[in-house]
Amino acid sequence: MNNLVLKSASFDPKVQQYWMLMATFFSVLALVTIPLLPIVLAIVWLVGGRILAAMSAQLLTQKLVVKRGVFFKEEKSIPLEKITDVGLSQGPIMRMFGLYRLSFETAGQSGHGALVSLLGVENASEFREAILEQKDNLTANTPAKSTNEETPQSQLELIRALTYSVKNIENMLVTLLDEKK
Repeated sequence: MNNLVLKSASFDPKVQQYWMLMATFFSVLALVTIPLLPIVLAIVWLVGGRILAAMSAQLLTQKLVVKRGVFFKEEKSIPLEKITDVGLSQGPIMRMFGLYRLSFETAGQSGHGALVSLLGVENASEFREAILEQKDNLTANTPAKSTNEETPQSQLELIRALTYSVKNIENMLVTLLDEKK
């Protein structure tokens, strides 16, 4: 299998600021954590940079490979032919930072929501279009499976045999109906 990298995603450093704002929001929301806000922000800043550096997404010829995680490493390979939807979303706070979320849903996926979600991909719409284009190219280059590999002559013989069987069944039904009268 050819694993040529067609496109790699890079992530916007503003994701870290977005995470800090969200951490601030949830810390303020929970009044108990307001005194801990400087500590929470310092942790998010330190860990957020490492998390962001550990994230990667590569579009290969036949699959999308997503890696992330600092403490718990995670790698997902999504075959392009299984991708049913590539969503591009942006909330109001994300809009302030110019960030988008890409979400991938696949055929055979159980449950609701995206199988994989990527926040902060730079040029997200371009990366999305590259994925969809490669998916289309992959499915266009795959030869369609023939539903019937028989030759036209054998198909004709099959039709004749079926017609003969149907006529025999008709004759038997007519005979049975005549006997009941």
